[in-house]
Amino acid sequence: MDSVHIRPASDADLDAIVRCHIDVWRETYAGMVAPEIAARLTDFETRERRWRVMLGDQGADRQVLVAEAGGAVTGFGMHGRGDEGVFGASGEIKYLYVARTHQRRGVGRSLMAAMAEALQRRGYRSIALAVVRGNTPAIVFYESLGGAYAGAFTDPGPLWRSDNLLYRWDDLPALIARCAPKSA
Repeated sequence: MDSVHIRPASDADLDAIVRCHIDVWRETYAGMVAPEIAARLTDFETRERRWRVMLGDQGADRQVLVAEAGGAVTGFGMHGRGDEGVFGASGEIKYLYVARTHQRRGVGRSLMAAMAEALQRRGYRSIALAVVRGNTPAIVFYESLGGAYAGAFTDPGPLWRSDNLLYRWDDLPALIARCAPKSA
């Protein structure tokens, strides 16, 4: 496997981020959401418009990172200030998507470590994220990194009111250490 390189996203990554987001979303949530809603949530032009805004609006409140392997974007993450009250004073992992072909190869761990480190540098003492109930692979991954269940809430999204579980990490150095590559 090629080594994974994590870097800040740029406008040049727009197409790769949108394609990865749509592909992973479709694979992950197939059967969990009505087909007509899924079609609207995975429309390329809609996602492209939204990601163009998010990439252009990076700063103190949020940052997008991409993972590259073999010269291709294999995943992405976005972190920043928590948008919902359930996050309290914790920094939020807003997105963490890894292409199916690169899952279980350390890409998610690398992205998680980079986002935890960035949030820690910004003064956050804890981080949290929401994961859709039923997304068992993601739940297992977050629990393997020491994420503690911290509650549930309904995302008020405009199209899909998903039932979410909240996971929190109160010891960022321990999280970062758990994300370190496994020795052979």
